[in-house]
Amino acid sequence: MLNMDTKLAKRQEEGKVIRTGVVGAGQMRRGMVTQMALMKGIMPAIVSDIKMDNVIHAFHYAGISDDQIAVAETLEEANKYMEMGKFVATDHSDIIAQANLVECAIDVTGVPEVGVKIATDALKNHKHVVMMDVETDVVIGSYLKKLGDQNGVIYTGSAGDEPGAVMELYSFAKAMGMQVKVMGKGKNNKLDYACNPDTVLEEATRRKMSPRMLCAFKDGTKTMVEMTAMSNATGLIPDVIGGHGPSASPAERCKELNAIFKLKKDGGILNQHGVVEYVNGIAPGVFVTVATENEEISYQMQYHSMGPGPLWTLYRPYHLCNLETPLTVAKAVIDSEPTIIPLAGPVNECITVAKRDLKAGETIDGIGGYTTYGSIATTEETYKNGYVVYGLVNKKTRMLKDVRKGQLLTLDMVELDTSTQLYQTRKMQDRMYHNGYALK
Repeated sequence: MLNMDTKLAKRQEEGKVIRTGVVGAGQMRRGMVTQMALMKGIMPAIVSDIKMDNVIHAFHYAGISDDQIAVAETLEEANKYMEMGKFVATDHSDIIAQANLVECAIDVTGVPEVGVKIATDALKNHKHVVMMDVETDVVIGSYLKKLGDQNGVIYTGSAGDEPGAVMELYSFAKAMGMQVKVMGKGKNNKLDYACNPDTVLEEATRRKMSPRMLCAFKDGTKTMVEMTAMSNATGLIPDVIGGHGPSASPAERCKELNAIFKLKKDGGILNQHGVVEYVNGIAPGVFVTVATENEEISYQMQYHSMGPGPLWTLYRPYHLCNLETPLTVAKAVIDSEPTIIPLAGPVNECITVAKRDLKAGETIDGIGGYTTYGSIATTEETYKNGYVVYGLVNKKTRMLKDVRKGQLLTLDMVELDTSTQLYQTRKMQDRMYHNGYALK
């Protein structure tokens, strides 16, 4: 994001402040709204949430007084108030995709069925879209990227979230002519496949988090979703379904990874290079492990205290998530460039695993729930075996067969909810790329 400070300052001086529309006003959204309010050249012009109090509180956290806030119930009201320079609060998310002065819509809901509508409507109305809802991106990101291209706007994931943060390292390494052998993220909390919203309730309450959100972190689903986004943007694949998940320390630049990520024949854990992975103990950081075939560059890497080689790990010890998102907005609007986008069609999929024994006839749930969690597999494995794409599972999904705890769910085991916009959009994406995924 070199020189973005001066670019935003120039927009401020010229009176061309970027007006954003933010959908969702919970914890992550509050921080984003506050961050934008402190920046030059950009503002949270309109914010929506199903709970109006959440929106008002988000503005208050940002130091915005009541006399600067206007509540809009209609598109006409929103347009009028924005032209007056007001910060607009609404509980009608549809308005954001249509408001005249909004240049970029930001989805921070974390709900795929909401995310697909927000993104589709905004892109069709020629507005850039920043997708913080990675759960949506890994299901239909390729479709949304193409829809943005067709409408002359940018569809992109966010800086600060792990996939966007690690893309900076990936791009840096590739630009320098390095070979990226491994790309990934850290995981802090201990993996607990069996956890559910009830078992994490006390911790979630203490940390002021949604129990389902905390559960999605603990059971590994969020990690798998983020790894899927990384792989779909780069072509890297998991070495094995779900990844290995080794442990390391951020001390001395995660030097352990230089040995861990060697091939098995060389004493490491990997069957192949060109993979995505997660590492316990180095969160909130992200990393790429690189190599070079050039002897002089190898010497120079050692000279710069990166270790003896032949692998070296570039480690970023933080990601600021929602606080960095405004920079992605600026990059899209000012430079017409995305932060992270999927390739033409998925490379990998986040697939569905039974969290407990499941019985034919019972309904199951999706991310952060009681019955399933997510893993990662290549598209080749997914389509060949008919694994269930995790984002398509919702509370109306019904089991057709008994399955055991830990079993990968396949399409013949479940009756998916085919009525959702997400499901129908995913079908369009499958047809677009002729991938042969057997949705009804």
